[in-house]
Amino acid sequence: MRWMIALLALTGSAMAQDVPFDPAVPEQCEANGPELAEREACIGQGANLCMDRMEGGHSTMGMNGCLDAELQYWDGRLNAHYREAMARAKAFDADMATAQNGLLSSEETLREMQWAWITYRDAKCDFVRSQWSGGTGQGPAMLSCLMVETGRQALWLQVQAVNM
Repeated sequence: MRWMIALLALTGSAMAQDVPFDPAVPEQCEANGPELAEREACIGQGANLCMDRMEGGHSTMGMNGCLDAELQYWDGRLNAHYREAMARAKAFDADMATAQNGLLSSEETLREMQWAWITYRDAKCDFVRSQWSGGTGQGPAMLSCLMVETGRQALWLQVQAVNM
């Protein structure tokens, strides 16, 4: 929660200008790589191109705007893939009669895993931010960490939703 307050303060002025983030950039990149590791390499490419295209894109405010735009993109995908994985987990539990057979619930363990992942992501990105000792680089460092970790989890959940 601490990171959200700091994040809002750091991105507010960057949001006032047009941010040329194009979601087609990570989508096209992903289309070229079927393996998870190849698709993870696409995380951040849209933000980098955004910074290159935007006037002042490599300023702290510009970086914050582009990184936050891609973070929001991955967060939307993460939520969609989580819903898909949760629906499949519920169906799996029903098919396996999990409760009646005393088996671990896929639905419950998926929910617990996701909450634990959020705690881990936030702590990891707080640590990354702490390395900037309150300097102007802490905003882009934090947003970059959140973007990368959220993108990785979104892609991982996408695989889980398909394979369940």
